[in-house]
Amino acid sequence: MITAIRGGKIHTITNGILEKGTVIMENGKITGVGRELPIPLGAEIIDAEGKYIFPGFIDAHTHAGLFEEGMGFEGEDGNELTEPVTPHLRAIDGINPEDEAFKDALAAGITTVVSGPGSGNVVGGQALAMKTAGRTMEEMVIKEPIGMKIALGENPKRVYNEQKKMPSTRMGTAALLRDCLVQAQNYLEKLKKHREKPDEVFERELKWEAMIKVLEGEIPLRAHAHRADDILTAIRIAEEFGVKVVIEHATEGHKIAQILAEKGVPVVVGPGLTSRSKIELKEMSFRTPGILAKAGVKVALMTDHPVIPVQYLPICAVLAVKEGMAEEDALRAITINAAEIIGLDHRLGSIEVGKDGDLVIYNGHPFNYLSRVEKVFVNGRLVYTKE
Repeated sequence: MITAIRGGKIHTITNGILEKGTVIMENGKITGVGRELPIPLGAEIIDAEGKYIFPGFIDAHTHAGLFEEGMGFEGEDGNELTEPVTPHLRAIDGINPEDEAFKDALAAGITTVVSGPGSGNVVGGQALAMKTAGRTMEEMVIKEPIGMKIALGENPKRVYNEQKKMPSTRMGTAALLRDCLVQAQNYLEKLKKHREKPDEVFERELKWEAMIKVLEGEIPLRAHAHRADDILTAIRIAEEFGVKVVIEHATEGHKIAQILAEKGVPVVVGPGLTSRSKIELKEMSFRTPGILAKAGVKVALMTDHPVIPVQYLPICAVLAVKEGMAEEDALRAITINAAEIIGLDHRLGSIEVGKDGDLVIYNGHPFNYLSRVEKVFVNGRLVYTKE
């Protein structure tokens, strides 16, 4: 199937804005972007004159499908609060693709979300990136895993102090994280020796097997950290073990913006559109993403759905602009920056030839509160039309 969207104002994100441009999609991919492009024979033509065309937005941190809306305990599958170190958990096994969150996301132009375990455990398990349209997880998943969830600060302390188990302090949390990485290193050494003698019996251990992708640099630690000291603990441990880390939440990231920039650590900021429900959120502000971006930190924004409903991701970007973030930086924070942070910028985050046909047509700029999503395409297929 070939689709040509022509006459609109195309915000490519990475290559400027095209007035009265054309985007052509074929077999799920973008095959043409420009002005006065020849329309292939048999293409479905969509007139977008006067409209705004953007790449599908990306929410770089949610729990969509793991904490289902309106379900209570029956739909809460994001935190396995029975032991503090659970790297072998996989979000793909807990997500319900029929969660209402995915429909809400599509209607807001959000075509990709990261969904993963919550922050109750020191090591929570494996997150994934998925499209918001599809019948099954196998159809929706783009990459799995895309990161290993870890958590510092209040949450694991609270959960396991109540159970009278370690960790009940920040020291305990850091110690368990280091121990997990050491156990995984030891396991990897045993596995390497086994590969030299494959005929010998080798007992697999899924916990430590799951951490190998972290140790070998395939995926980062995705570190839940609000306070500045917790952010720096996550970075300290990542540096000790030579692994990658992405900081998530970063409520006090503005305090150490220069350090984050110098170390080249990317940050997914949020959720900001919520109350200060715990002590760690005392300094929560929509100024933080702008301060980080100005310092040179690669910034994405999140809703942390269902903390903030996923459809309000563009509103979070607007509020960041109101508090000092450059409009271009805010757009990048929900498109190409998010794609780069999750390692999928070769497919997502901008309107370029060869990338997935994930597009949103607005009747105005998405940062204008009167603008509405009119059409959404995922993998070149029309999946949403405003009624």
